[in-house]
Amino acid sequence: MNAIAEPVLHPPIPATTKAPVLDTLERPLRDLRLSVIDQCNFRCTYCMPREVFGADYPFLRASERLSFDQMVKIAKAFAALGVEKIRITGGEPLLRRGLETLVERLAGLTTANGKPMDIALTTNGSLLAARARALRDAGLRRVTVSLDAIDDAVFRRMSDTDLPVARILDGIEAAQAAGLAPVKVNTVIERGVNDGQILPLVRHFRGTDIALRFIEYMDVGGASTWSNATVLTAREIRAVVESEFPLVALAPEHASATAVNYRHADARGQVGFIASISQPFCGDCTRARVSADGQLYTCLFATRGTDLKPWLGDAEPVEALAEALRRRWSARDDRYSELRSIRRTSGTGKPYPTVRMSLVGG
Repeated sequence: MNAIAEPVLHPPIPATTKAPVLDTLERPLRDLRLSVIDQCNFRCTYCMPREVFGADYPFLRASERLSFDQMVKIAKAFAALGVEKIRITGGEPLLRRGLETLVERLAGLTTANGKPMDIALTTNGSLLAARARALRDAGLRRVTVSLDAIDDAVFRRMSDTDLPVARILDGIEAAQAAGLAPVKVNTVIERGVNDGQILPLVRHFRGTDIALRFIEYMDVGGASTWSNATVLTAREIRAVVESEFPLVALAPEHASATAVNYRHADARGQVGFIASISQPFCGDCTRARVSADGQLYTCLFATRGTDLKPWLGDAEPVEALAEALRRRWSARDDRYSELRSIRRTSGTGKPYPTVRMSLVGG
């Protein structure tokens, strides 16, 4: 087994303001979701339905995406403002060539208090088996794999792909073998679509160290058929799980954790529930998002972003970018999920025009 190289840590740049940086609702900036590509090799019906994201869809050209140098500069600026965790997202981030190079550079950053930056990745898992070891060696710490069904037919129908579930399970196994921990599996549950997969998924991962998390179906960009009728609430999902498997509540991982987690009462393994529709957690949200083309979004449900490219040239110091980010975060007042019933139609009868999920990441 190859030894995992320790990253060469680079000292943080001087903070531009006293930590923590707070928005208008006194929420600190702690997490960065960094999208590296807007393309994906799946066409999940709730995210990138094929009738919208077809062969002629105008995805970003390579020249329109942020370079790794620009991403590292952005990460340094966020680190100066108190960010402690960076999650690499997409699209499908493993479609971005040379991603291990970016991971290595990000893993070499330090937080404002001098600790190593926590680097994580969200992926559909289809390319993970061949890359898990190299990603871990580069400095990746954790990985979350999206898997909406354990049954092949349901999985292929939801992801609109010919790949078997076994391909994703191989990626999860490789991630564990490489030492990525914890490995989390995220499942979006749609009423009448894959709610029959709740217990089979729990049965499959029960007794392992995989943390399985069920997510309420959200009205994110791409979910054109979303309605409240398609939402199975976290409470309902938990009732299904506990109809067969007793659960014991766990203490929250941290104040801004999105999942309410439980352990099996009589076996290894965790099950979590993310109730973003029925129990919004806007009040604890500490996450900023940067899209693959360099737009800053302060909410997953934002309608527009702030272009960071004016601060990404070689002549612009990192401190100038950090100051621009500080000003934008200080003005942040997003709480879409708490106001969903009002904002969903924007007063026009049309769906609220959130940014597309594949561009900004989950």
